[in-house]
Amino acid sequence: MHTLQIETVACLKDNYAYLVRDVDADLCAAVDPSEAGPIKAALAGARLTHILNTHHHWDHTGGNEALKALGAVVVGPEKDRARIPGIDIGVEEARGWRFGGRDVQILEVPAHTRGAIAFVIGDAVFTGDTLFAMGCGRLFEGTPGMMHASLAKLAALPDATSVYCGHEYTLNNARFALSLEPGNLALQARMREVEALRANGKPTVPSTIALEKRTNPFLRTGSAEIRATLKMQDADAVEVFAEIRRRKDNF
Repeated sequence: MHTLQIETVACLKDNYAYLVRDVDADLCAAVDPSEAGPIKAALAGARLTHILNTHHHWDHTGGNEALKALGAVVVGPEKDRARIPGIDIGVEEARGWRFGGRDVQILEVPAHTRGAIAFVIGDAVFTGDTLFAMGCGRLFEGTPGMMHASLAKLAALPDATSVYCGHEYTLNNARFALSLEPGNLALQARMREVEALRANGKPTVPSTIALEKRTNPFLRTGSAEIRATLKMQDADAVEVFAEIRRRKDNF
């Protein structure tokens, strides 16, 4: 199997796009390009073959048309193809997709938008605005139950899976997580790491599924400490999730 190379590309104020290269197959995909300029600079003359969109929001698709003009094929959620600029290939969870000779798992993860998807390529998952480092996306087009189910689908990936999300929100997410679970030693340690990275202007991505399960409050609705903080010791997991999301919206 060909080795993947993944490069993080900072865009706009706090967006991340990614270049995913299969050098042996001469393939290069841009994931969630909000703007074309930083992607073109990162390509440094290399050939862009694909554009992968996790959802329709402009800050994940704004570079589609300009980059498509370079000869790239646009791949996005079939169930939301009407809102993906320049889409050529619509993908669904049931069918998956292939990046050259590599099988790509498509996970349908609605709630931030109704058509949101994640791409699992090798041992990496590109989660867009569904799962963030220590956070999750706002529920613009879905319910707490939908997002809880979508996050559970992502949490079921292998622990070693690298998580590449759509924004640099990690420091604020960590502060919020600590407000709910201050006794979580793994969270305390991660906060120190995140503060050091940001102080040096470095990205906090990728994370891993294992790290998210230990430190992300949206994946920890069963935590006794979080439930005690919320005074929801006996509540349903979705109710706990909804209260965490409500508090984060107002944090």
